[in-house]
Amino acid sequence: MPDETKPSGAMQVDIDLVRQLAAVLDETQLTEIEVEDGERRVRVARTVSAAPAPQFYAPAPAAPAPAAAPAAAEVAASAPAVTANAVKSPMVGTAYLAPNPEAKNFVTVGQTVAAGDTLLIIEAMKVMNPIHAPAAGTVKAILIASGQPVEFDQPLVVVE
Repeated sequence: MPDETKPSGAMQVDIDLVRQLAAVLDETQLTEIEVEDGERRVRVARTVSAAPAPQFYAPAPAAPAPAAAPAAAEVAASAPAVTANAVKSPMVGTAYLAPNPEAKNFVTVGQTVAAGDTLLIIEAMKVMNPIHAPAAGTVKAILIASGQPVEFDQPLVVVE
């Protein structure tokens, strides 16, 4: 017998999924995340207040940069203006260029890769997702730094 307390065709909301997505927003400082599973789509967003910043947030003297900052600067300097052949992020998460902090990167600029080779991994909701080369080619640029939050459809690596 159908449940008469719910209108027919009502969407079943997975509260645990919504909580996990909200946690990803908190961890990555993003303002919006959307996932799609077949015909079901869930979007979690938070509004960011546009209040003026308090006075104590004025520019401070430059602090020593973290170890990843020089790598990020090199990545930005090597990024081509056109990223037509860039492999793009299929999800929101945190990108890592190596399988663990002590290991060497999956790929480097100038390296030849085969179709299916792992380029990097993206952590999303505590799951490590490998991002593979769609075709054989040479890595022309790495557009992100290890440990950097990435958005859906963001260019990651240029393979030509």
